[in-house]
Amino acid sequence: MNTLPPGRATRLALPLLALGLLAGCAMTDPYQRPGVWRPMGSNEMNFELQVARASDLVKGRGTDEIDSESAVAAIERMRKDKMKPLPTASASGGAGGAPSATPGG
Repeated sequence: MNTLPPGRATRLALPLLALGLLAGCAMTDPYQRPGVWRPMGSNEMNFELQVARASDLVKGRGTDEIDSESAVAAIERMRKDKMKPLPTASASGGAGGAPSATPGG
């Protein structure tokens, strides 16, 4: 009669038990359970609804205006390590951002 030592039998049984338990994970996965919402192309549909022209999804469109002077100036400032500081929230003129430091403002 060919029997395994007790320690070896346990080492073989644990991975098989774990494999059996993992097989039931489909029932706990929220996207696999019956009766729950499934993401069936909702991201693509939202993206398509937000595009100005449907043809842009197939092929992008360029611009006729190119401001190469400002691009070259920015690269030169970067190379010379003389970059401009970012504008502050009050200088940008935008409505969002950091709250005002003055009361009521």
